[in-house]
Amino acid sequence: MAKTVGVVVFPGTNCEMDAVFAVERMGGEGRLLWHADDDIGGVDAVIVPGGFAHGDYLRPGAIARFSPMMGAVAGFAADGGPVLGICNGFQVLTEAGLLPGALQKNSGLKFLCQPTVLRVETSASILTGRVPVGTELSVPINHFEGNYTCDDETLARLRDEDRIVLRYVDNPNGSVD
Repeated sequence: MAKTVGVVVFPGTNCEMDAVFAVERMGGEGRLLWHADDDIGGVDAVIVPGGFAHGDYLRPGAIARFSPMMGAVAGFAADGGPVLGICNGFQVLTEAGLLPGALQKNSGLKFLCQPTVLRVETSASILTGRVPVGTELSVPINHFEGNYTCDDETLARLRDEDRIVLRYVDNPNGSVD
């Protein structure tokens, strides 16, 4: 049976159809989930895609985190459901408290749009479960506020719990570790 993946849509989201296409290309069913709804409708996984949720007027994800759908996504995640945040979606997940830490302006205070290399750090993730640890992946990055930060205690916990999935080979934005 094909998996159904919910793709959350906020005003300003601009990659929701790319996410649906990717899910369907892999044999699943992509279902759009409107931010103002409070029911994820029995999906098997959730993607929070990129864009500029609510225009990112205060800071990325700051308004989106209060949407009824994010409450439903938080409950889904608390029950062990897989949730993927892509670009602005990752920012929304940190603002909503589903991921520890925060994102801030890049260390060089410049917008970055370039290829970069990530190294797989664990195979204990649904995202990298079939990828050997140490594999390097060339991916595009496109952000101004992609500098991940957290306190030392949080970083130690993430390391101890094997929750650092990917790491920059040459850190382009000042993210911790």
